[in-house]
Amino acid sequence: LIVAFVMISLLFLVYGDRKIWAAVQMRKGPNVVGPFGLLQSVADALKYVVKEIVIPAGVDRPVFFLAPMLSFVLAILAWSVIPFDSGWVLADINVAILFVFAASSLE
Repeated sequence: LIVAFVMISLLFLVYGDRKIWAAVQMRKGPNVVGPFGLLQSVADALKYVVKEIVIPAGVDRPVFFLAPMLSFVLAILAWSVIPFDSGWVLADINVAILFVFAASSLE
């Protein structure tokens, strides 16, 4: 549930970011995919999923594939101790702020 909240929030933050930078550059923002361009981030994510994977020669394959997943897991891990409401926290620890700082510094 927390991951879904973070992902949906990210969709709207990226949409807002694109609209703001479009206004700064005096051009139209994302308005092609979906109503008002709300599905542009979903289209971009789908594009990255189906994109051909290019593996450089001489690369350590396990590290090459695990590094993006590790970065994602560490980013989501920081959200695990943030309480959203009374009883709505994945892990209730006393040093949550230190945990957030530690997890975010690992990225």
